[in-house]
Amino acid sequence: MEAVGILPKFRGTAIHDAFASYFGYGCAHGLCNAHLLRDLTFLREQNKCPWAEEFITLLLRAKEAVAVAKTRDRDVLDATVLRRFEEQYQALLDEGLRQNPPRLPSGKRGRTKQSSARNLLMRLQRYRHAVLGFMYDFGIPFDNNQAERDIRMAKVRQKISGCFRSDDYARIFCRTRGYISTLRKQGIAVLPALRSVFMGQPVMPALTAV
Repeated sequence: MEAVGILPKFRGTAIHDAFASYFGYGCAHGLCNAHLLRDLTFLREQNKCPWAEEFITLLLRAKEAVAVAKTRDRDVLDATVLRRFEEQYQALLDEGLRQNPPRLPSGKRGRTKQSSARNLLMRLQRYRHAVLGFMYDFGIPFDNNQAERDIRMAKVRQKISGCFRSDDYARIFCRTRGYISTLRKQGIAVLPALRSVFMGQPVMPALTAV
């Protein structure tokens, strides 16, 4: 992460899967709800947790409410709607924790291992504002799927051609893919832009603040 050089300078909201190292950086943080939905789906299907099903419904309803508000050119949800979602979130959290109490110390050294259900509930409790940030700031995405799509081509390249033979080639590949990805995000035609690079007058995407 230090070598990539993004997170040390980033000042926006980083959307991620709660990997502990990310929280060591000074930017704002949001949790990827796509990851949370997968974890909740597992608990619903494998452990038959009714609260997990209701949590899935709650997050998807909140996502839909934000999408509808955006279509109406609004940049904030109604305070009553926000309060209702918050109350439902807390009620489900309380019920889940009631059904999944902490395991008593086993007598062995180290921290007592908790169930996957309780670990997820503790994450939902500890990072509540990071989970629900998309409701309060419409500039915060519901998930980090866009970032995963951006790095997909690196994995495709690795599967087809294997690893790079030098760091320089890896940097060239990443810079090229980053340029193309930024062009697409800003609605700039890719082929003419690439042609402009070889003609010595490259199209420069607009700079965005981080």
